[in-house]
Amino acid sequence: MTIERVSPPVRGGERETLRAFLDFHRATLALKTEGLTDEELRRRSMPPSTLSLLGLVRHMAEVERTWFRRVINGEDIPLVWSAEGDFQAAYDPDGSTGAEAFAAWQEEVDRARHIEQAAPSLDVTGYQPRWGEHVSLRLVMLHLIHEYARHNGHADFLREGVDGTVGA
Repeated sequence: MTIERVSPPVRGGERETLRAFLDFHRATLALKTEGLTDEELRRRSMPPSTLSLLGLVRHMAEVERTWFRRVINGEDIPLVWSAEGDFQAAYDPDGSTGAEAFAAWQEEVDRARHIEQAAPSLDVTGYQPRWGEHVSLRLVMLHLIHEYARHNGHADFLREGVDGTVGA
C-alpha cells in the first residue's frame, strides 16, 4: 500500500486547513506503522507501559468513531473493541491483528471524512456526554488533530524501538 501524506496548505481556508492537517496526521500514523508484522505492531514500549503501535491504531479507530459518529452524527453505536464502553480496551493488542485494526481504523476514517464533508459548516454541533455539552465540528477536528499529534509522538518512539526507524 502506498501512503500519500500531503502537506497542509499554508494559505488555505479554515475548513480546508483543518481537513488537511487531520489527514496529514492520519497519514503520519499509517507511515509510522508501515511494513511491520503483527508481532512488531504488538511490541510493547517499556514496563510498566503496555503501549504498542497496534494499540495506538485501535485507539485511534475508537477516537474517530466516538467523535465523528457518536458525537457529531448522533449515532447510538458501541465502541469497536468494547461493548461496555471501556476506552482502554482498544490499547490491548493481544489477539488482534494488524489487518483487523487497520481495516477498522480505515473504515472509521472514511466515515469521519463523509460526516465532515456532509456537514454544512464547522458550526454544526453534537452532544458529547462525557463533557455534558454540545461541541462544534470545528472543536472535534481540532481535538482529533491534537490527539493524532500526541499519539504520533508516541508512535515515533515505539517505531524506533521496533526497528530503529525514525522520522516521517
